[in-house]
Order: sequence, then structure tokens, then C-alpha cells
Amino acid sequence: MSARFAVGDNVRVREAYPPGHIRTPHFIRGKAGVVSAVIGTFANPEELAYGRPGTPKQTLYWVTFPQTGLWPDYAGPEHDTAVVDVFEHWLVGEQQ
Repeated sequence: MSARFAVGDNVRVREAYPPGHIRTPHFIRGKAGVVSAVIGTFANPEELAYGRPGTPKQTLYWVTFPQTGLWPDYAGPEHDTAVVDVFEHWLVGEQQ
């Protein structure tokens, strides 16, 4: 399986709130970031949590988000970022 996104790609995390064991944190859903690394392909943890085989495997990325984009009242330096592991099925491409 090849990665859909590459380092430097602008992405947005899907804004979905399904019930169950979800690996994607609420605070990044709907937020825009940049792929900073392609980590590899792994069994889907959302499926593994229910004792299923975790297929199809999903590509895992490090996505960098500006802190000011995550927290509206963030008072730290403007260049501060957060890096979060995000599986591919949670990401959509984002135009610059």
C-alpha cells in the first residue's frame, strides 16, 4: 500500500465523531495541518480494539498543527506547533 500523502502536503483531519474506540483526538478533528513524516503502514487500531484483524492496513503520518490553529486562546509564541499521529483514513487533502 502506498501513502496517499507526502511530507509537506497540506491536510485536514475529518470532522467526524463516530462512537467506539477512535484513535484520532477530538482536538484535531476538522483542523488543518501539514504532513511532517510518513511513519509506515500498520494494522488499523480502531479495528484491532474490537478483536478484528485490523485490515486493511492504514498509513500512519505525523501531522504538524500550529498551536494557534488548535487552541483559539493560545497565548504562546506564534510559531509553536503540535505533532500528532494520524492514520490516513482520517485525512483529506487541503488546498493551499
